[in-house]
Amino acid sequence: MDQYTDFARVYDTFMDETPYHDWAGYIHELIAKYGVSKPALKVNGNKKVDENINEVPEGEAPISEEAVMAGKESAISEEEALEEEKNLVVELGCGTGSFTTELADMGYDIMGIDNSSEMLQIAMEKNEARERQILYLEQDMRELELYSTAGTFVSVCDSINYLTDPGDVVTTLEKVNNYLYPGGIFIFDFNTVHKYRDIIGDTTISEDREDCAFIWDNYYDEESCINEYDLAIFVREDSGLYRRFTETHMQRGYSLEEMKELVEKSGMTLIDCIDADSHMAPDEESERIYIVAGKNTDANSKVN
Repeated sequence: MDQYTDFARVYDTFMDETPYHDWAGYIHELIAKYGVSKPALKVNGNKKVDENINEVPEGEAPISEEAVMAGKESAISEEEALEEEKNLVVELGCGTGSFTTELADMGYDIMGIDNSSEMLQIAMEKNEARERQILYLEQDMRELELYSTAGTFVSVCDSINYLTDPGDVVTTLEKVNNYLYPGGIFIFDFNTVHKYRDIIGDTTISEDREDCAFIWDNYYDEESCINEYDLAIFVREDSGLYRRFTETHMQRGYSLEEMKELVEKSGMTLIDCIDADSHMAPDEESERIYIVAGKNTDANSKVN
């Protein structure tokens, strides 16, 4: 069954307590620590690359409108083109664009990629109110195809867990590695086996909102490490009656050791791994883990 079709209509309603802003702040810190991409600042309504992340260097004159117009009239140089690629951020599994928008609001030049046209339609609707619109592409992350390299790739909210075949994780990592700007990084999170097996597996979760409700049944298979969850969603129509629709989602839990092996197999280098809740080193109780990976060079390698 297709995933995130009808559910896309109510996805943001049920995810309204997700701390996207906090996640974006932490990803921002990781990019500053390990990556090459820089956010941009607006100076007198114009954009300026921020070398120190959050403020314009003291004493620097604002960019004039005349300078901006002159820049538009001149052909972009190869150096400028490479700078744009270095600062480009690509989010895989962007969904309705909530996290994408957070990073864009921080000044990052970002594009979002997802394989659900229904989710992307909602992301595009959010775009309409934005002064600087975000580019969204409908693609399967396993078949990633871009027009240039990018300095940073990100994927949050367990999108990688939808790759239930470990080989597909390797394929995705290889694709990302192919489009990474030199020194660039891929930051992604994943839910662990512990979370599916011991926390949400074989449980039923329900939630009732003013105009919609859902029942979420989980079934975890120990042998395959796959968690199947069946969603029954009830949405009130304009008539006042409720419409019921269902979706089935499959996600696979990965252990940290398994994910490390997949990163290595892809040819990328593991740079860091972090418990997503504590921001400390992961342990057996970690439910969601961040991986920071880069091109396989000695300069990037920081974690054995």
